[in-house]
Amino acid sequence: MARYDFASDNVAGAMPEVMEALAAANAGAASGYGTDHVSARAADLIRAALDADADIRFTASGTAANCLALGILAQPHEAVLAHEHAHICTDETGAPGFFGAGVGLIPLPGASGRIDPAALQAALAEPDVSYRQPAAALSLTNATEYGTVQSVEALAALVKPVKAMGYGVHLDGARLSNAVAAGFDLKAVATMGVDILVMGGTKAGSTPTEALVLLNKDLGRRLDARLKHAGQLVSKGRFLSAPWIGMLETGAWSIRAAHANAMARKLAALMPFPIAHPVEANGIFVEMDEAALERLRAKGWFVYRFLDGTVRFMCSWATTPEMVEELGSALREIA
Repeated sequence: MARYDFASDNVAGAMPEVMEALAAANAGAASGYGTDHVSARAADLIRAALDADADIRFTASGTAANCLALGILAQPHEAVLAHEHAHICTDETGAPGFFGAGVGLIPLPGASGRIDPAALQAALAEPDVSYRQPAAALSLTNATEYGTVQSVEALAALVKPVKAMGYGVHLDGARLSNAVAAGFDLKAVATMGVDILVMGGTKAGSTPTEALVLLNKDLGRRLDARLKHAGQLVSKGRFLSAPWIGMLETGAWSIRAAHANAMARKLAALMPFPIAHPVEANGIFVEMDEAALERLRAKGWFVYRFLDGTVRFMCSWATTPEMVEELGSALREIA
């Protein structure tokens, strides 16, 4: 039987703080479609964590949240700049174009998931022409798809020329909790020019929920109609918002991410294969040939070969030191 412990950080169940909050929210009746008291409390906690005013809604998936955001920031004849290996470019099956009625993507290079500033400047300098979707927004990711954490200064340097052009900025924070646990200042998001943040809950250790945070409230016109049109205005909305009360009131959102990051560092210390990217959050990416990968899978451990050809190991809130040591032993045996 295959073990999926390190295949992704979405293979773990929900943390106890989330389940307790869901049980509490389950009591009694509440108004529907996100107008309930639970959703209001969760939104207040997110605003406090960001130290910013914002319009906040909750979706059932990161794909929906990301692509709704892009559809707000770009028109169907326009495109979004993003790292070539960003989730929106590689793992969302054309959803940006679906949710945005044709919105395109402009992939940019950069080491370890970070956009190369020179490549961004070159893309921004491209002339508007009739036969190509022009850039209208920038999408950033923190932590990146390769488990690296971008500093406030690095992100601000990418945002500045984009805002100077009058374009919008989206931040995919599927693993933002891991970036925060690694030292990223959450309160800086609102001050650096991000228009829409997707604050990740599912990978942080929740049941499915992502927070769509409109830091630029001018973009919120007919937001609920947009959500309804996209199938994301959930009738029992309190069950999408309640997990945030459990994660934020207790601090578990970042505390448990810090544990996941620590488990990644522990695994990195045991890793007999070359590590390809800095281990700064909860992922380890290693150089491993196909024969070694098959030997590992034959021992029952399933992990993915990633976009750049490396093999990815992800730690979660539920990863234990014993699990890491057991995997470490298996890796040494197959190396």
